[in-house]
Amino acid sequence: MACFENGPLFLSANPTLVNDPNAYSGPARPEVLQFDPANPAAAFQVLLPQWQGEPKFTEHSYRSFAADGPRGELILLQNIGYTHAEWAFRDRSGAWSAAGKLVWPWGADYPKPREIRVCYPNVALKDRAVYFCGVSDIEEPNPEWRAYKKALTGRSWDYDFRRLFYTWTPDVAKTGFQPWVEIASREKTCGWIMPGDLWVAPNGVVHLVWMERAIDERLRPKFFPDAKQSHALNYAQVRDGKVLVRRALIEAVEGQPGEVATAGRFHATPDHRLFVVCFVSGSTGAGKSVAENRLLELGPDGTVVDQSPIPLKHPMTSYFTATPRAGSAPSKTLDMLGARASGQNAISYARIRL
Repeated sequence: MACFENGPLFLSANPTLVNDPNAYSGPARPEVLQFDPANPAAAFQVLLPQWQGEPKFTEHSYRSFAADGPRGELILLQNIGYTHAEWAFRDRSGAWSAAGKLVWPWGADYPKPREIRVCYPNVALKDRAVYFCGVSDIEEPNPEWRAYKKALTGRSWDYDFRRLFYTWTPDVAKTGFQPWVEIASREKTCGWIMPGDLWVAPNGVVHLVWMERAIDERLRPKFFPDAKQSHALNYAQVRDGKVLVRRALIEAVEGQPGEVATAGRFHATPDHRLFVVCFVSGSTGAGKSVAENRLLELGPDGTVVDQSPIPLKHPMTSYFTATPRAGSAPSKTLDMLGARASGQNAISYARIRL
């Protein structure tokens, strides 16, 4: 879902073109549905992105949708198999005026070299520049680990999420995406990485936050017996493809009391203060149990200058926020819509004044 500064509201959809209710898979047609927030009872409009050529989209879609709210522009990306993503750009006049392909990075260092499909990305569109940060999502490329996992689970498939990749273009309508940059990796110990959020500062610095786990403990006894487990909420600043700053905002290391932070999201205010909202569990250094949402305020160099719990009766383990990546304006109010930590199968909404 995305919006412009003064409306309308947009929703990415991917309806199937298959009529057989028993079909397992088949072709689909990406659409963007346009709604008028001032008249919610009115019928929505169906917008059809204009692609480069005739891509073969399917109902099992990995897609990303971002808006530049002040400029009134959109970009939609949708994966095609394991090779690339197709993208279509809608300019402020309402025309789908540019389209192309984002080709995945090449895994030359794998035992069997292959494309590295990148999924679950955070994507931002700002002044026609596009910023894209996602995680590897491919079948386990290490044959020994794949065989060992199959013996444990009985499944012939297993997917890796352990390499964080970033790319960008300064003008999506004129310039191709730049070479991929690997921001983080847990390849050596079969760890896990998941993108959290991406924010583009007024000075052009790109801020990234992600979750990282050091090892797959199932494999430790056989493959890396001396490795220690850790859980980190990590942060980086990037400009022109170069990492300027990298640090753990919250980290728990095996053998020590520690807090585990997940669901990291940025929140920026109109005066350019930058916060990270997250869910924190585990125990403090004093041994006190913790299960709360927390706000971390970051300084210009990414250090945590202040932090405080968000006093929610029902903390949320995962949630949406009103992000500039979807066209929302910076605000002194943090909106959260998400699942409760209590496991009640309930969705909560909260507004927090900063």
